[in-house]
Amino acid sequence: MSKPITAFLVNSGQAHTRQLATQLRASNCVERICCLCIQGASAVDGCESIAVDGVASSDAIRSVASATNTSHALLLPHDTGIELGQFAIDRMASVAQSTGANLVYSDYADLKSDKRTSHPTIDYQLGSVRDDFDFGSLVLVDAAALKEASAGHDFRFAGWYATRLALSRLQLPLRVSEPLYAKVEPDVRKTGERQFDYVDPRNREVQIEMEAAVTGHLKAIGVYLKPDFAAVNIDDEDFEVEASVIIPVRNRVKTIADAVKSALSQQATHPFNLIVIDNHSNDGTTELLREIASKDARLIHHIPCRRDLGIGGCWNEGAHHPRVGKFVCQLDSDDLYINAHAIQRIVDVFHAEKVAMVIGSYQMVNFELREIPPGVVDHREWTPGNGRNNALRINGLGAPRCFYTPILRKITIPNVSYGEDYAVALAISRDYQIGRIHEPIYLCRRWEGNSDADLDIARTNTYNAYKDKVRTMEMLARRHKNVG
Repeated sequence: MSKPITAFLVNSGQAHTRQLATQLRASNCVERICCLCIQGASAVDGCESIAVDGVASSDAIRSVASATNTSHALLLPHDTGIELGQFAIDRMASVAQSTGANLVYSDYADLKSDKRTSHPTIDYQLGSVRDDFDFGSLVLVDAAALKEASAGHDFRFAGWYATRLALSRLQLPLRVSEPLYAKVEPDVRKTGERQFDYVDPRNREVQIEMEAAVTGHLKAIGVYLKPDFAAVNIDDEDFEVEASVIIPVRNRVKTIADAVKSALSQQATHPFNLIVIDNHSNDGTTELLREIASKDARLIHHIPCRRDLGIGGCWNEGAHHPRVGKFVCQLDSDDLYINAHAIQRIVDVFHAEKVAMVIGSYQMVNFELREIPPGVVDHREWTPGNGRNNALRINGLGAPRCFYTPILRKITIPNVSYGEDYAVALAISRDYQIGRIHEPIYLCRRWEGNSDADLDIARTNTYNAYKDKVRTMEMLARRHKNVG
């Protein structure tokens, strides 16, 4: 009886490719091994060779599908060292065959300097449509489903992305929550550095294809929103001031004075104030804010009655404060506006474009305010017509985020400290247009105290799973909107 799996691994001429092929040949489940050869790499003994232009292209994925004459294809898309666990391939095959799942992936371990560290993945859900979802380095796919899902698109960079989205339309991928292998992690950058890859101008062509792929997927599942937006009348209600800057803070005595000074130094043709939501700081932040407030009445120092608030809950306090302005503008407690005209620039966009939300651009700097990579983050992938659809693919929409207060008050901001801003922006964009400022008006300071500077895998997974859940709920809401 033939074995159920044809394995496909990347071959760029590295020694780890031959080592991996040796491991695969020892498996009871692997019938054939095919190398996806890049840049004329030499053949690997006992493996067939398939020339490809890139492992993620539509042509490469279709080549894999057509070369699979077994029930399943095992994809090993990363050109890195892998150490298979005991009966790892057998376990994946058993799960796929017993459940009928068309895509199976698993947890794994990271190998760094001979140290093995657990690397759990997360479960796939409807909202797991971001293009960097971590399936790991072993993906087992039903051959018939792969042939179906790889048809109908022609991408140079987004072929695998479009294929796995199509596979998810047939059936959601299934995770085996067991570490079935170990891999050498080739990207050792901190999470705070990797998260900005999609805004790198050098990746623009890739991003255009990814947007096309996700847009097609959203249309196929009834989630796509046409560029029709509800009107916004920014003169519906009267407010004490035109704008408020809102700063949630807890224990930022080192940075809060700079942030407050940046807000109070703004120059505008309209009255504005600053509402600092002091979430029961105990490091001297409270006393510092009281001192500044005693000298400038524009600073409203608000300490919530509740003690269970995250950043989102603090934003709810600010948005519903009786002295809040018509427009509210974000400023994090360790960041700064780039100059004294940021608030005026934001308010001008609200009046000119009659939108429910305005998002600016920011410049990444260190604590000495010197620019650091990636420099300016301006989210030029946003387009007025398709931005709210493409927003489901990426992990954020930019900063600073500013809102028309009556519409913000209609939305319950999630009481969490990560992803609350993303959830609000998605909810607003479901009905309303968002205005953009593509020149930097904000300085995002990176320092050791940043909450997302470098996250361990457990925290990364928690954050990613939460944002996927936010997407799931938003996609269900958009589907409901379309049928309603």
